[in-house]
Amino acid sequence: MIANTKQLDNPKDKYFDSLKFAFYCITHPLDGFWDLTHEKRGTYAAANTILFLTLLIRVLKLRFTSFLFIQVYWEDLNIFLYLASILFPLALWVVGNWGLTTLFDGKGRLGQVYMATCYALTPYPLIQFPLMIFSNFVTVDEAEFYSVVSALSLVWAALLVIAAMGQIHEYSAGKNLLFTVATLFAMLVMIFILMIFFSMISQGVAYFISLAKELMFRM
Repeated sequence: MIANTKQLDNPKDKYFDSLKFAFYCITHPLDGFWDLTHEKRGTYAAANTILFLTLLIRVLKLRFTSFLFIQVYWEDLNIFLYLASILFPLALWVVGNWGLTTLFDGKGRLGQVYMATCYALTPYPLIQFPLMIFSNFVTVDEAEFYSVVSALSLVWAALLVIAAMGQIHEYSAGKNLLFTVATLFAMLVMIFILMIFFSMISQGVAYFISLAKELMFRM
C-alpha cells in the first residue's frame, strides 16, 4: 500500500499523466477541460511543455517545410521577434481573459486560463510535425491537401480554446461566445495602450537625448 501511494505521488508520474491527459482534452473538450482544472488533472509543467513544443514546431517548420509552402529569408528573420509574435498574443489573451472574469462573473483564475490555453494548443504540434515531414514528399498538385490540414490544426486549437474557457468559467454557450468576443476586444485595447505607452517612452527618451546634446554643445 505504501509503495502504491509513493508511485501515485511521484512527480514524474504525475507529469506524464497530466501530459497524456492533453489527448483526452482535445477529443473530449467539455469533460476534459472541466477535469483539467476542477479535478486538477492538469499541471503547469505539462502546459509549459505543450507551449514549448508549439514554439519548437513553429521554428522547425521554417527549416524543414518544403519551399513549395514556405519561403524563408533567413537574413531578414529575427527568431526572437518571430517567437514573440506567438507569445505576445498568448499573453494578451490570458491577461485579457482573466481581467474580464469580474465583469462576466467568471470562475477561472489566471493560472487556470494559462494552463487550459496551453493544453488547447495540443493539435498544433500534433498535426504540424508530421505535416512538416509530409510537405517534402508532395507535389504542387497536392498542395491543397497540405493547406487544408494545416488550417485544420489552427481551427481545432481555436475551438478548443473557446471550449476550455467555457468550462473553466462555467459559462453557457452564448455567454462564452460573447466573452470570447469581449476578450478579443480587450486584447486590441491593451495593444493600443501599449502603443501609446511605448510612444511616450520613446518621445521622452528622445527629448532627454536632445537635451543632453544641447547641454554638451553649450559647454
